[in-house]
Amino acid sequence: MQFVDYKNVHQMIKSVVDKYPDKFAFRWFTDDQGNRDGVNWNQFYVQAKQVAKSLMALDVKKEDKINIISNTCYRWSLTDIGTIISGAVTVGIYQSNLPKDCQYIIDHSDAVVVFVEDEVQLNKLFTIRDKIPKVRKVVMINGTHKDDWVISYEEFLSLGDKISDKDFEKRANEPKPNDPATLVYTSGTTGVPKGVVITQDNLTFNSQSIKASLQMLEGDDTIVFLPLAHVMARLTVYSAAISGTVVTIARSLDTAVEDIGFTKPHWIPSVPRVYEKIYSKVVSGAEEKGGIILKLFNWACNVGYQVSDCKTNKKPIPGFIGFQYAIASKLVFSKLQKVLGGNIRWMLSGGAPLNESIAKFFHAAGILVLEGIGMTENASFSHSNRFDDYKFGTVGLPGPGIETKIAKDGEILIRGRNVMREYYKMADETKKTFTKDGWLLTGDLGVIDSKGFLTVTGRKKEIIITAGGKNVAPALLEGVIGTSTYINQAMVVGDRRKYLTALVTIDPLTVEEYAKKNGISYSSIADLGQHPEIRKLIENEVQEKNKEFASFETIKKVAIVPEFTVENGLITPTLKLKKNLIEKQYKNDIDNLYVEN
Repeated sequence: MQFVDYKNVHQMIKSVVDKYPDKFAFRWFTDDQGNRDGVNWNQFYVQAKQVAKSLMALDVKKEDKINIISNTCYRWSLTDIGTIISGAVTVGIYQSNLPKDCQYIIDHSDAVVVFVEDEVQLNKLFTIRDKIPKVRKVVMINGTHKDDWVISYEEFLSLGDKISDKDFEKRANEPKPNDPATLVYTSGTTGVPKGVVITQDNLTFNSQSIKASLQMLEGDDTIVFLPLAHVMARLTVYSAAISGTVVTIARSLDTAVEDIGFTKPHWIPSVPRVYEKIYSKVVSGAEEKGGIILKLFNWACNVGYQVSDCKTNKKPIPGFIGFQYAIASKLVFSKLQKVLGGNIRWMLSGGAPLNESIAKFFHAAGILVLEGIGMTENASFSHSNRFDDYKFGTVGLPGPGIETKIAKDGEILIRGRNVMREYYKMADETKKTFTKDGWLLTGDLGVIDSKGFLTVTGRKKEIIITAGGKNVAPALLEGVIGTSTYINQAMVVGDRRKYLTALVTIDPLTVEEYAKKNGISYSSIADLGQHPEIRKLIENEVQEKNKEFASFETIKKVAIVPEFTVENGLITPTLKLKKNLIEKQYKNDIDNLYVEN
């Protein structure tokens, strides 16, 4: 494809404003009944320019760092783009981070201004105020606070009135392609987070590469509910902008499914956990009803899988199968499609491996889930399946302008304008992350087939080598185990051990329903998880999933543990397991799984 060589993000955004001045840019919910307000591109640009001017009024210089600590909201995107077009650098911080984690990023990034969502986030800063002396001003996105250090968002915007358009234009035109636009700190599953320097060119290039890889059409609607502190959600906003797609900001991750129904989007970016929860809810709902409803559901799925196979292999659908599928769609699949708004053409899955069986289930139901892959170090995108060219179980083809190859040891290497400039203030770490000839070492293992589709087989650092010398990629097994309607999360263990085991957490809704049906009394979810009948249920579920594994991959024993959450520090805000911390916390449980009877 022909890429536009934008000098910087401001030039890209201005081209969108010029092309779609009166079309909606962003929308957001004003109540719980689905009503929304919004701004067109002209209105948005006026507001973003005011943010840039206000930062200039606070004496924010080119390449100064600006932190944002907030849930996903319209003002997050407004502040982000306003910061970048001012020549400053956006640094997002997850709203779930503890004060000490916020302190590390604020201090390490050399931030001079911090935007906080509300009093909860502001209070974190007050507890670390003496440890972040470079921060000159804190801006509250919502609310007010009486302190000279803190101003409201409205007060902040009024500061820009003293900056002329001429001064703004001069600043906005200064950033060059290789200048930093944002620092994105890795989620830190091991070691301290690293600040990935993503350039102006990284963002403008990847926005175009994503648009060219996925079917984003002018007039489409999409919805964002993932955290904007992660670059995947922000690239969704940027690529939607240049394609003429309207972005609705969800109320929260918890209301995402309901908000999707209100928005009726044409495409959705998400992570596997959301699709797993929808899948689990649909399947468990059919099983709960049982009888004729369950038989109808299973029949519809069987027909759907036949249609899916035809579509995947680009073969015509036999007439009678097509007739059956029309009935199945009307009686069964239309309900799922309605939940997702009824307009969905495709949904994107990234951030973690998606189990192939879940992608096939959605496809059978008439909903295409396209798996892709990216990492913070390549601005969240390198590969994706295409709307008209996909292969389940793979992460698809490289985006236009992106090169991929497999190293001798199986590691996936990436090269292109999507790749980061460096790790901020970490020269040694940067050097270790690139080959001598400039390829990014992803840390993922994979294979590329004859058509160019990439299959990720595991993380290099996470590969389990059993006592028998067998190499096992735990993420693939965890994905299969996670398809059980009764299991919420799974972590496979077994490095240097005789056999594999797993720590699992239970799905409270489906397990509680099972307990009620079977007369199992309990006082809490933790109590329920240790009930002999529930333990037997989970063991049977895992044994059923073992049928999909090679003999050396089978899970011999399981331990049920409390849920891994962001709040208890055992998963990252992007829902990745912090395996080293989990293993440390549950060492006794793991050791007990290897005690010989």
